[in-house]
Amino acid sequence: MFRVTVFGVFLFFVLFISQPAVQATTLNPDNLQLASVHAAVAYADDVEAGLVFGKNADRQVPIASVTKLMTALVVIESGQSLDDWLEFKQRHIPAAANAYTRIRVGSELKRGDMLRIALMSSENFAAYTLAVHHPGGYDAFVAAMNAKAQSLGMLNTQFVDPTGLSVNNQSSAADLVKLVIAASKHPTITEYSTTGYFQAQFRQPRYSLSHGNTNALVHRESWKVGISKTGYLSEAGRCLVMLLEFEGRPLVTVMLDSLGTRSPMGDAGRIRQWLSTGKSGSVAAAARNYARQKNETYTASQTSVTHTDSQPPSDTGSQQQKQRL
Repeated sequence: MFRVTVFGVFLFFVLFISQPAVQATTLNPDNLQLASVHAAVAYADDVEAGLVFGKNADRQVPIASVTKLMTALVVIESGQSLDDWLEFKQRHIPAAANAYTRIRVGSELKRGDMLRIALMSSENFAAYTLAVHHPGGYDAFVAAMNAKAQSLGMLNTQFVDPTGLSVNNQSSAADLVKLVIAASKHPTITEYSTTGYFQAQFRQPRYSLSHGNTNALVHRESWKVGISKTGYLSEAGRCLVMLLEFEGRPLVTVMLDSLGTRSPMGDAGRIRQWLSTGKSGSVAAAARNYARQKNETYTASQTSVTHTDSQPPSDTGSQQQKQRL
């Protein structure tokens, strides 16, 4: 009887305790179904291992307000005091049609509070103002964003503004993994990006505005979110990048371009399920159709670029190009 019991305990240990390690080495990427058109998953504590999963991970695509994670990195690494009061000045370039803000031109807010609401609530006027008050001004700030991207090895990345309102702010899912890991080394960014609610106190004149986090998952303690940034443009779709703790390890998830408001959060759940069980569950038909159409559009655009590059230059073609520009 004793031998049977000991053998039973040993068998339980082999089958149950060692199971996660077996799963980790036999994960099939075909079993991970995501609504996002582009995605990347990696462990931040094992960068050399590369991506655990990638879906169109090297495509350069618009990233919308995920841009603000780089904005935060430049602000923090500039060394400027987060306690300085900064004025919200009239924009020197026209704001995009969707750049709504409740902040009053001429009022002031501390740099740290400005950065917090830019990250957690994706406040565009705050991100713009942070750039304006950078040493050398707005253009120097954007240049610093691109220089930082290059230093991180983000070779499929370019920035033209600090907000993400421009479709020309582009990156790849794989590049954004590098950005998230770099940002996670700054406790201020981890705190600000995961703040659930914040009451910003302005002066000149004195007033306050409430802000909430654009990622509902930061409110769920079980997710242990350490970095969070959402983004949306019609050209970029719904985007979400996160650093979270999963089974005791720091996990980076990048989801770019999905259809529904909650699709990126659903994808995050599918990623965790896949890592745990090897299967992710299904994706809604509408999301699959959206991804298919986006992939077809991307392929067609690449084919068009290749075809254009192969054609000899002509005066007519040059004139047409000038008209389009």
